[in-house]
Amino acid sequence: MIVITNPSAIANEISIIDSLLEEGLSLLHIRKPDFSAIEMARLIHQIKLEFRSNLVLHNHHQLAEDFGIKRIHFSQKDRKNSFSIRQDEKILSTSTHSIEDFNSLENDFDYAFLSPVFKSISKADYHPKENLFEALKRRTNHKTKVIALGGIDAENIAKTLENGFANVALLGTIWNNENPIKQFKLCQQIAQSYLV
Repeated sequence: MIVITNPSAIANEISIIDSLLEEGLSLLHIRKPDFSAIEMARLIHQIKLEFRSNLVLHNHHQLAEDFGIKRIHFSQKDRKNSFSIRQDEKILSTSTHSIEDFNSLENDFDYAFLSPVFKSISKADYHPKENLFEALKRRTNHKTKVIALGGIDAENIAKTLENGFANVALLGTIWNNENPIKQFKLCQQIAQSYLV
């Protein structure tokens, strides 16, 4: 299971991040689009050193070397810049918003988000343009793992994993919850029963 950070800073964020990782979160995507490189470096520096291998950078990719981070994520818009990263040293992921976009990915990406699967929890008026469960039936790219994003919560994780997605990414269901750790553990328990 993957968790994506809240786009802006939130109270007790580092404490929550460390707790999520201690509870077994496998990948934390650090997505802070408005952070400067210095703010991003400060955030990474505060996360426990033992969890560096669980971190994925969405921007300020140049910091990966400094912090020993091996995972880089490219937005759909920035994907053309992925060729500048030395492929042999990094694990790459990207974002897609249609099955056609997903199918057209080159083989360099280990996994890709396909979104939104459901109406977004964190973004107002962001909802699916098509049924992505149906769209997955047209999948031709089987080298890249497909990860569900958008409106994923404890109520629909099972349905999502039963219908062809390799894994799920959580954002709003964690950061908009008054008890993010409890919510994560509930979602993790459901996901783990499918991801054996």
